[in-house]
Amino acid sequence: MPADDDDTPDDGPELADLFPGFAAHYVDTKAGRLFLREGGKGPPLLLLHGFPQSHVMWHKVAPRLAERFTLIIPDLPGYGWSAAPRADRDHAPYSKRAMAAALVEAMEGLGFAHFTLMGHDRGARVGYRLGLDHPGRIDRLAVLDIIPTYAMWHRMDRARALQVYHWAFLAQPAPLPETLIGASSAFYIDAFMAGSAAARNLSAFDPRALVHYRAAFASPDRLAAMCEDYRAGATIDLAHDEADIAAGRTLSCPTFAVWGTSGIPGRGASPLEAWKVLAPDITGTAVESGHFVCEEAPQALLAAVLPFLAG
Repeated sequence: MPADDDDTPDDGPELADLFPGFAAHYVDTKAGRLFLREGGKGPPLLLLHGFPQSHVMWHKVAPRLAERFTLIIPDLPGYGWSAAPRADRDHAPYSKRAMAAALVEAMEGLGFAHFTLMGHDRGARVGYRLGLDHPGRIDRLAVLDIIPTYAMWHRMDRARALQVYHWAFLAQPAPLPETLIGASSAFYIDAFMAGSAAARNLSAFDPRALVHYRAAFASPDRLAAMCEDYRAGATIDLAHDEADIAAGRTLSCPTFAVWGTSGIPGRGASPLEAWKVLAPDITGTAVESGHFVCEEAPQALLAAVLPFLAG
C-alpha cells in the first residue's frame, strides 16, 4: 500500500497487497505522478493495464514473469493511484499519445531507455501508440485482446456496437456517463466485468482484486478520467491512427497479439488482419478466455506469450 496521497482515491476500503516483494513508489512525469510496482530480475518489461482496472490485474502472471524480467507495473494516468490529469476540450491529456509520453518519461527516470512492453485493453492502445511515436523504445510489443482503435471505429457495425456499447457510452459528453454510473458504480463495474468474461460472472477474479477495482471506480475523479480516456479514443486517438495510416507509418518492433476466444477481437474478422495496417508482420494466437485474459487464463496466456517476450 502506498502512503496517503492527494492523487489517490481516499476513504476507501482496506486494499490488499497482491504483489508481495515488489517495491511500490511514485514517479513524477509531465502527466502527473504515476504510481507503479517494480520487481523481478532481468531485462525491463513494462506492463500496462486496461479499463476498468489498474496495475492489480497483473497479479496472477507477475510472479512467473518476474523470474525472467524486471517488471515495471504502473497505473495509467487517471487510474488506480496515479494522478488524474485535468481534462481539456480536445481530451488531449487522456490521449494515448500523452500517456505514452508520460510512460517514456517514467521509464527513463527509472534508467530504462528501451524495454519490452505488454499491454491489455487500453494499456495495449497506449503500447502501440508508444511504439509508433517513439520508435526504438520498444524492443518487443505484446498486445492483449484488442485490435487498433482505427479498426474498431471503422469496422463498427451492429454486432460490434452491441458488444462494445461502452465505447460510445463512456465517450458521451460530461457529465452524462459519470452521473449515470456514479449512481451505482459497484453495480456497473461488476456487470461490465462479468459480461466481458467467458463465464459471464466474476468467478475468474480474485475478490481482493475486485476490491481494488471497485474502490477506484467509486472515486469521482477516477470515473471522470476513465470517461475521458474513452472520449479521447473516439476523437484524438482515432485521428492519430488515421494520420499514421495515411502516412504509411507502422510499428518497427516485433509485435505479438493474444486474444480471448470469446473476447472483444475474437468475434468477426481475424484480429491479425485488423492489425496489418499498423503492424504488417504481426503474429499471434487465441487462448480460451474472455476479455480479461490475464485473470481468466493466466497459464494459457503465459504459455502463449513467454516465448515471444523472451525473444
